[in-house]
Amino acid sequence: MKPIQLLALTAVLFVALVGFRTGKRPAPNGWATVADTLKVDAETGLVDDTNLMLVKAQCTACHSSKLILQHRFTRDGWQERIRWMQKYHKLWDLGESEKVVLDYLEKYYGPQTARFSNTLRRAPLKNVQWYQLEQ
Repeated sequence: MKPIQLLALTAVLFVALVGFRTGKRPAPNGWATVADTLKVDAETGLVDDTNLMLVKAQCTACHSSKLILQHRFTRDGWQERIRWMQKYHKLWDLGESEKVVLDYLEKYYGPQTARFSNTLRRAPLKNVQWYQLEQ
C-alpha cells in the first residue's frame, strides 16, 4: 500500500471513529437538507410524526424499530408484512389503526423515500468507470 493510500485510509477511519463515538455521523451527499428537516425519535430512530406513538405502540411492542428502518416496502408490501406477522407471529388485528400505521410507513419508509432514512446508506454509484489495478 502506498503512503498516500495509507494516509487516506487512516483519515477515513479517524473520521468514522470520531463520528461513532460522538454520535455525530455525517449525512451522505444530498441528504443533509432533507435529513435536517425531519426530527427523529431518540428512542427508536423513527421519524417523529403525530402518529409516531401509535406506530411505536403497534410495531415496537414485539420487535426493534431497526426492522422498520432497514426495509423499504411499498404500502402493499408493508401490508403483506403485517399479514405475515399476524399469521406466523400472533400479531393482533390492528383494526382502524392499521390505516394510520400504513400511512406512516408508506410516507417515511416506502421505496421512494429512502433518502429520508436516518441510516448511513449512501446513494447508489452512477457512471462508475473501472480501471485495471497495477500489481
